[in-house]
Amino acid sequence: MERAPRRGTKSGNRLSWFEKWFLNNKFVTVLLIILLILLIVLVFSKISHLLGPVGSFFSVIGFPLIMAGIFYYMLNPLVTLMEKKGIKRFVGTWIAFVLVLLMMIWGFAILIPIIRDQTIGIVREFPAYWQAIETMTIELVNYDWFTSLQDQINQINADIFNSISAKLNEVLSNTVSGLGSVVGILTNAFVGIVTMPIILYYLLKEGDKLPLTFLQFFPTNLRESIGELLKKINTQISQYVRGQITVAFFVGLMFVIGYAIIGMKFGIVLGILAGFLNIIPYMGSFIAMVPAVIVAIVDSPLMLAKVLLVFSIEQFIEGRVISPQVLGSNLEVHPVTIIFVLLTAGKLFGLSGFILGIPGYAVLKVLFMHIFDWYKEISGLYLDEPEVEEEPDEDYVQE
Repeated sequence: MERAPRRGTKSGNRLSWFEKWFLNNKFVTVLLIILLILLIVLVFSKISHLLGPVGSFFSVIGFPLIMAGIFYYMLNPLVTLMEKKGIKRFVGTWIAFVLVLLMMIWGFAILIPIIRDQTIGIVREFPAYWQAIETMTIELVNYDWFTSLQDQINQINADIFNSISAKLNEVLSNTVSGLGSVVGILTNAFVGIVTMPIILYYLLKEGDKLPLTFLQFFPTNLRESIGELLKKINTQISQYVRGQITVAFFVGLMFVIGYAIIGMKFGIVLGILAGFLNIIPYMGSFIAMVPAVIVAIVDSPLMLAKVLLVFSIEQFIEGRVISPQVLGSNLEVHPVTIIFVLLTAGKLFGLSGFILGIPGYAVLKVLFMHIFDWYKEISGLYLDEPEVEEEPDEDYVQE
């Protein structure tokens, strides 16, 4: 038996005025969506105190979950490859764990002492760098063209001093609660270090079964659609995590090599910092340049020129070779959108917002597009335009 045509389709009955002006009206639909979003925001703002325990729970479990997820996406291809070669998955999981452990031991044995020494050197020489920057600032202020801004600069300095003093007084008055916060942070860190490997082990061992377990809670007729949605989300996150960490590794390596070639002080620490901050798209490398430029300015103008040259070469290689090959255009997100998402997420959630803003946006985009595709199917607002048959060219018509 053929299905009766929907009302509102080309072959169906005429729409009633209510369906035409309300149910099947794009403008009204957009208004309803906006009102629904505003209503959700209003409800959450009114019950924010009820969500406190939920936030506390995620503040404890969020870090190990995120770290386990990152390691899962990095190690899962290796475990899957070993499984295809005939190695049982739990054996491949243990092999991956051993490899990570060996790399960590190597890092602690080789890199940690160097990083420790250079970090101690930066801390020890920080007063000298501060004094040099202050001297340069005073020399700059003494120029005639800068005199007109002297009052504004003095006011800014006074505001900064007052702000710092207020913060120090606040810290001193909250010493006891601060100690409690430190204990809480250490406790959360300990919980994360202990639980992260356990979560990672079960993700690697049984991660492919999680979608099937999750789909059992949905009606049978929705499982295929939701399964496709989960697959798209997993693809987006995995491509972003693997690609971004790979790019960050090569960026850090390029900076370490470049700083070593030019004889930059504290080059290993500054290079590793640049690689870590490169997890933040577009902005990470520029943020990492700030300490490098300060060290170079104090050293000499020639060193500053060398640092800028290293940065220019790194940006060229990253933008023309590494990022296109590793990341490509998998997320299909415009650079302006990325910057907007980073600024918004960073303002709302701090450092975690900068790191998780883009993958979070990618997940929301997949969800929105999936819901939008479903809405196009059930509504009469996005009917396909009739195909226009092209008439053949008279020159090719056979008589």
